[in-house]
Amino acid sequence: MAADKKPILLCVDDDPQVLNAIDRDLRQEFRKDYRVLRAASGEEALATLHELRAREETLALVLADQRMPGMEGVELLAEARTIFPDAKRVLLTAYADTEAAIRAINNARLDHYLMKPWDPPQQLLYPTLHDLLDAWQRAYRPPYRGVRLLGFQWSPLSHDLKDFLAGYMVAYQWMDFETSPEAQALLAAKSLTAADLPVVVLEDGTALPRPSPTDIAARIGLNVQASQELYDVVVIGAGPSGLAAAVYGASEGLKTLIIERQTPGGQAGTSSRIENYLGFPTGLSGSELAHRAWTQAVRLGAEFLAPQAVTELCVQDGYKVLTLTDGSKVSTRAVVLTTGVSYRTLEVPGIDRLSGAGVYYGAARTEARSCEEQDVYIVGGGNSAGQAAMYLATYARKVFIVIRGASLAASMSAYLIEQIGNTPNIEILPFTEIAEVCGQDHLEKVVLKSHGQLTEQPARALFVFIGAKPSTEWVCDVVLCDGKGFVLTGRDLVTDPRYADSWKHSREPFLLETCVPGVFAAGDSRAGAMARVASAVGEGSMAIKFVHQYLDE
Repeated sequence: MAADKKPILLCVDDDPQVLNAIDRDLRQEFRKDYRVLRAASGEEALATLHELRAREETLALVLADQRMPGMEGVELLAEARTIFPDAKRVLLTAYADTEAAIRAINNARLDHYLMKPWDPPQQLLYPTLHDLLDAWQRAYRPPYRGVRLLGFQWSPLSHDLKDFLAGYMVAYQWMDFETSPEAQALLAAKSLTAADLPVVVLEDGTALPRPSPTDIAARIGLNVQASQELYDVVVIGAGPSGLAAAVYGASEGLKTLIIERQTPGGQAGTSSRIENYLGFPTGLSGSELAHRAWTQAVRLGAEFLAPQAVTELCVQDGYKVLTLTDGSKVSTRAVVLTTGVSYRTLEVPGIDRLSGAGVYYGAARTEARSCEEQDVYIVGGGNSAGQAAMYLATYARKVFIVIRGASLAASMSAYLIEQIGNTPNIEILPFTEIAEVCGQDHLEKVVLKSHGQLTEQPARALFVFIGAKPSTEWVCDVVLCDGKGFVLTGRDLVTDPRYADSWKHSREPFLLETCVPGVFAAGDSRAGAMARVASAVGEGSMAIKFVHQYLDE
């Protein structure tokens, strides 16, 4: 435990000589494991206790003299019990106050009383205090010192902050305001109310009411502003392809910047277990893969901006100028678009109102523990849905996979189908779809439609995996996209008669180059890409090869 976070012993006496003596003896014996504070009156001690509570300090023991003007020791120790109910309370008394001390032990629930003088302390003071502090230590649970998130279980804002912190692997403690007295006390200590929730309390004690991810980013060490005016290559999106491009760009000496609007890893980053990625025979989570690559790119010299989004791309004298959401601009010689895809929304009654409050797009791993011994539903039959089902099955009572077809064979890998078949609490509902979701402030039940029949079923959570659309809306007026919004690259620009006029340069476009020279696309948002982590990593790596060729022209 850090020195400034040791538990505290507070001694209180209005007689300066006695106070000096008890302070000296306590420090001599206990300073290795405890801090010793002193107060010259009951009122001063009470103010100290309130200050310690506001600073979230830990109080182990209060040792107070009985006969003090203004506030007697018994009265102070009774007040101390309301502020620090777990701290040990000891009364210092003269021989004449023995009966009063015994009554206080019975009535005010003091832990002990000690006679003055206590010389020698090795016999008359230390053994008693050691016994009391040993008992306190056995029951003591050190307070959590990291980031804490206070909120409502069914708040979409709380859910978004959980996902943000988890996405950057920031350790945090979730505190449900409705069920946690500790959360309620902490909120009051910060002079905040339920209207300020969700609240993020940082390790230094700073409270951020209703923060945005950007508000938190700088506090946890993320960069939200570029450090340079011009880069060799800017990678937009930190999914597998973007992270691969950042690793290879930085390792090959390019001044590389990667911009991510949410959290690293993209859709792959939310996968609970990727088991078919080369080199990991036992599999690994998507977040682990993302953060390995993130760390690798930073070590090699890449710069990251997150959470930050690009809203506009324009070309000026061959340079690419990117406008960010905060209005700042970044210039670069080349761009790699790895914007990935976003989940398609489920269009049924009640879905918008309950999104983030029991209805989640993607795996939403931060909500898995809240599904313990409950029924959950998954919509979709792809690999992402299968991986989520296997993960949720370790918590939920029953996991139902809702698919419109007859089986998973057409859309899911064989290894996942076999795992699901061997998991007793996963059930597949073929020829079924969600017709409606219901609940007051959170999801309570789903309405299933199968063979024309409607049935209502209780549900703790609904996870939606029904395909994806490219996140390219902001750039489709600059680079050429197909009818579904996927970016067209390479030979498609010159061989397809529909796009023959889009490439207006003497050389042919490079394999991953868009209709704008020096702007490349890789990963799931590129037309014709294969939706696999390995292929995305490969395309991101290849894009840097073509960036080099473009810069050498």
